[in-house]
Amino acid sequence: MASALTGVMTSVINKLTALLGKEYMKLKGVQGEVEFMIDELSSMNALLHRLAEEDQHLDVQTKEWRNQVREMYYDIEDCIDDFMHHLGHTDIAESAGLVHRMAQHLKTLRVRHQIANQIEKLKARVEDASKRRLRYKLDERTFNLSTAGAIDPRLPSLYAESDGLVGIEQPRDVVIKLLTEGEGASSQKLKVISIVGPGGLGKTTLANEVFRKLESQFQCRAFVSLSQQPDVKKIVRNIYCQVSQQEYGNIDIWDEEKLINATREFLTNKRYFVVIDDIWSTQAWKTIRCALFVNNCGSRIMTTTRNMAIAKSCCTPDHDRVFEIMPLSIDNSKSLFLKRIFGSKDVCIPQLDEVCYEILKKCGGSPLAIITIASLLANKANTKEEWERVRNSIGSTLQKDPDVEEMRRILSLSYDDLPQHLKTCLLYLSIFPEDYEIERDRLVERWVAEGFIITEGGHDLKEIGDCYFSDLINRSMIEPVKIQYNGRVFSCRVHDMILDLLTCKSTEENFATFMGGQNQKLVLQGKVRRLSLNYYTQDHIMVPSTAIITHCRSLSIFGYAEQKPPLSMFPVLRVLDIENGEDMESSYTKHIRKLIQLKYLRLNVRSVAELPEKLGELQHLQTLDLRRTNIRKLPESFVRLQNLTYLRVNNLDLPEGIGHLHALQELTEIRISQDCLASSLLELRNLTKHTLTTKFSPII
Repeated sequence: MASALTGVMTSVINKLTALLGKEYMKLKGVQGEVEFMIDELSSMNALLHRLAEEDQHLDVQTKEWRNQVREMYYDIEDCIDDFMHHLGHTDIAESAGLVHRMAQHLKTLRVRHQIANQIEKLKARVEDASKRRLRYKLDERTFNLSTAGAIDPRLPSLYAESDGLVGIEQPRDVVIKLLTEGEGASSQKLKVISIVGPGGLGKTTLANEVFRKLESQFQCRAFVSLSQQPDVKKIVRNIYCQVSQQEYGNIDIWDEEKLINATREFLTNKRYFVVIDDIWSTQAWKTIRCALFVNNCGSRIMTTTRNMAIAKSCCTPDHDRVFEIMPLSIDNSKSLFLKRIFGSKDVCIPQLDEVCYEILKKCGGSPLAIITIASLLANKANTKEEWERVRNSIGSTLQKDPDVEEMRRILSLSYDDLPQHLKTCLLYLSIFPEDYEIERDRLVERWVAEGFIITEGGHDLKEIGDCYFSDLINRSMIEPVKIQYNGRVFSCRVHDMILDLLTCKSTEENFATFMGGQNQKLVLQGKVRRLSLNYYTQDHIMVPSTAIITHCRSLSIFGYAEQKPPLSMFPVLRVLDIENGEDMESSYTKHIRKLIQLKYLRLNVRSVAELPEKLGELQHLQTLDLRRTNIRKLPESFVRLQNLTYLRVNNLDLPEGIGHLHALQELTEIRISQDCLASSLLELRNLTKHTLTTKFSPII
């Protein structure tokens, strides 16, 4: 899978393999270099995947090697794409005149010579990386996987004093009702309740409060917390010792099966209450569940998790027993915030009221975020200037503060639990501004264009991307905003504190570069690979030099400014997304036709009324979204876009020749006049080989 760590390695190896085809092997001496690179890079992949799994435990030297290899992969892919494009445009027509054919032949030889030199240089870089791998003995290096001495950042939640909690009463009473409701025989059946929600919302604190309230009603009880890679034997042993009130003693030598059997036997006729906190996988739950005997003594099991799918799995088939924890209300948020700073939930200096509200808005009702920022302010002067400085620095300059680092560690647990491909897709959301509503289709199509979704067996990339999106929703990493009538999430938003985490990780990985908004100071990690310009809050941004951004693959522009980097600076761009440039001059788009690798183009710019005549040269273009422009007619060359899959326009006449676009799957919103009705329907008939979703404007 492609990932933030491994860059584009899968894509690169596939393209290198394609270079061994007959079309490209006319270059003498290149085949050996390509085969060498395939072998070396394939070998590196295994190590890179291993490094991805151990990212938190890598030393500085290993991280530096990994980062250099990642950047090398990007450069190799750019070179291959340029290679394929130039060779694809140097074919010599048989009908051409002798002079023209000779000139074209010389041009072909020159291009091939240049490409051969580039491949030779790339081979040297791969060879150097391999030598450094051996020199540093990276394959033999033992990563420090021990967590001995490390303190679980969630531990304080277990010991939070009840009188220090805010807003806990209502959710606590709801969960208690779920656990205790029922009469007669039904109340005696084993019941499982699951609390689900994002990290930082207080699931452990809530579960602990419910446990404190109810534990006296049960004969035996246990409360255990899991790690991301739990030692199930240790967990079951902990449950057994708590319910039986025995010391470890000889139990330490029991194997897993004996521990499960002993626990089941002890619980057979007992009314027990067991809390399994922070479950990360259904497999861990299934194993632990084996130790909890299903009896008719009124026993109860309560679980907490960040993943909705796991929560439902714990309660199957009773999904109505899933309790989704919600953020604190603004009133409760303020009470918790003020209590931590001033010792009273009702006292706030009047001149701080406004900035207090703005800080709480950024915290989004997360108790973890509220306590973290409040702890920071508790040690600072209670002045409007100081509070405003903290408000402005949330998400940018707080990285080194210990309290913020602790909060980020807790939030990172959810990120670290993601498979590599989902980490990449989630990091991509850092490109969008704070509080931005992101449409599902737009996001998934951008993932596809970036090459983040890789499939085998002909599966539809968009469908796989939809699954990725749903998975991130289920894992509570992104928040649904608009939900369609059929239950499909139409758009999402990223919590400010999660966005802060993603922005930091994106910067560390040189995954994306952010300018504008809170990111006033640009910290470059090398070549810019993805650039996000936020002009909404800052209309003057100093863009890096051409040499730095020439290798940029994705350009996202939010808002308008007179001085924008010209598109001619982005020759390898895959994604171009411009929004709300109300006064943007139409001439700005004239260089779009030169973006030969472009796969995704979205223009939300009312002032744009036309596209370049040579738009058809964008042979890789898959998505063209022009719904919020004043374009009413597409250039004639448009029908040459053989890879175009999604065409979204606004009240635009159906282009003549659209029937030639056999890859088209979605067409919206077009206008068909009565005069052209027959010919238009005939055009659309040519597209029936594929599923085509079409939306028409009223016929005029």
